[in-house]
Amino acid sequence: MRQLFFFLAIAFFVTSCQTSRPTAQVAATQDRPGEDTLIIQSLFSDKSSNISEENIQKILDGSYRLPSTLRIAIETLEGSKQQRYFWNDESYLKTQQSYLDSFTARLRSSPRVTIVAGIPDIIISKSPSFTNIREATVRMQCDMALVYSITSDIYSKYKAFSSPDVKAFATTQLILMDVRTGLILFSSTVTKDFLSKKTKEDLDLSQTRDRVLNEAVLATIKETGQKIVGFMSIK
Repeated sequence: MRQLFFFLAIAFFVTSCQTSRPTAQVAATQDRPGEDTLIIQSLFSDKSSNISEENIQKILDGSYRLPSTLRIAIETLEGSKQQRYFWNDESYLKTQQSYLDSFTARLRSSPRVTIVAGIPDIIISKSPSFTNIREATVRMQCDMALVYSITSDIYSKYKAFSSPDVKAFATTQLILMDVRTGLILFSSTVTKDFLSKKTKEDLDLSQTRDRVLNEAVLATIKETGQKIVGFMSIK
């Protein structure tokens, strides 16, 4: 429910027919936005993240300037199914850490990024709201919160053990939030497939499945990372 709740909240603030894009006002006002409409503080209620009709108009009519340097705190959202069945699995935990490390390395490749740090579980609730994530990010002295979620599975028609091939899919969803304003600056949803046969290195079919799932996830992280770093290169 954690993932579902959070991304339903995202849908309230971010609507678009594209799967990845910078916020329209952000992209259109990078150069020299008018100071009278420049959004420099949050217009959302701290306690409930609600917004008044007046502030809705201010946000839609306002502009935003991406800071020249970015300090980013990363929060990972996981599906409830994964948490129940794999929270104590060594291989699973190492894999999740590798995904976080991959995002961290890609973010650090941007000249604009000065700090990248994961948000520790001990300072954030199990079902975080926008307010929880903003507060945790501020405590870490970061001005941007990057939140991502990864889901993956084997395609149903390839689940039969008699099939010589294993095909997996993975979806990575990501947002970048400015903690000063509460605005979502960038969002992306990337889904990738990966197909492979059992190799000599795979001890059994379960290892093949794990490997194929991992390859599908890495493909989504690669594309998502390229998109977010490309967005941050905007002057």
